[in-house]
Amino acid sequence: MIEAQGLTKRYGRTVAVNDLSFTVAPGKVTGFLGPNGAGKSTTMRMILGLDNPSAGTVRINGRRYAELHHPLRQVGALLDAKWVHPNRSARSHLRWIAASNRIPVKRVDEVLEVVGLTSVAGKRAGGFSLGMSQRLGIATALLGDPGVLLFDEPVNGLDPEGILWIRQFMHRLADEGRTVFVSSHLLSEMALTAQDLVVIGRGRLIAQTSTQEFIDNASESAVRVRGPEMERLHGLLTGQGLTVRDVPAGADGPAALLVPNASTEQIGELAGTVGLVLHELAAQRGSLEQAFIQLTGQDVEYQAGAGAPAGAAAAGGGTGVAVPPPAGEAPSGVPLNVPGGDAR
Repeated sequence: MIEAQGLTKRYGRTVAVNDLSFTVAPGKVTGFLGPNGAGKSTTMRMILGLDNPSAGTVRINGRRYAELHHPLRQVGALLDAKWVHPNRSARSHLRWIAASNRIPVKRVDEVLEVVGLTSVAGKRAGGFSLGMSQRLGIATALLGDPGVLLFDEPVNGLDPEGILWIRQFMHRLADEGRTVFVSSHLLSEMALTAQDLVVIGRGRLIAQTSTQEFIDNASESAVRVRGPEMERLHGLLTGQGLTVRDVPAGADGPAALLVPNASTEQIGELAGTVGLVLHELAAQRGSLEQAFIQLTGQDVEYQAGAGAPAGAAAAGGGTGVAVPPPAGEAPSGVPLNVPGGDAR
């Protein structure tokens, strides 16, 4: 479990994360959403001890990351797929990380097999595509067989087969009782992957809820209906006090009626009572993308068509931007560890 309480990070006058509190529970995939500059990457770095909070605390299973013994056996993370030394092979890269936390070397070949990199294990990581680098980063996160996993944009560079694989793999990890926390800008994919959501904007919590509740609360549900007697159908629905919108024929299909805040059962029963034939009766639910835009529209770093920031950018907060690590720390894909395993 990950627990953040009053988490705050300031860079000079810029507040990247502002009094942020949330919980990531085991047994589910929890999505971490927010516009560019919202503070997602900064939050993940604070969870892993790569950045120190200005205020507040964040704990993993009740302890700060720096207090964990052999931390890679408890927490795995992928924050930047390209931080690997380009002249190291995938296998060599994983072996030195395994040695730092006294992880058996046989585990290296096991995770290479899991992510599908066995055939290229001896090749230089600098020659890997972004998709292959993502797989190597996932292998690094899995190396210690941890109970808590953090992924920042894990599907970047993956082909459709790879995206399906990582989605199913994350569900399997959660089904095993692990804590899985994943940030992504691909909202259509997050709608399929995450059961719960933590949504932030300008460093503040906007919502923590289930994915379905987030969509239902922020977007309108409606019923699309059509039949051979459209005028009579329209009159029937409005006569019951329902709001009815005309939908002209187009790429989505023939002309129809859209009835907000109604159910298919309600509309079907009304039509049945007067013998109206229906050719289409379908529930139309909002998408995660629509709900996200509605709730975070005022928190985007740059507005379309505008030449200036809409708000202060969170330092390192754009999930798609690689943030250089502070001096004396390992790159963000793996927190600094030394043989013996304790983070410094």
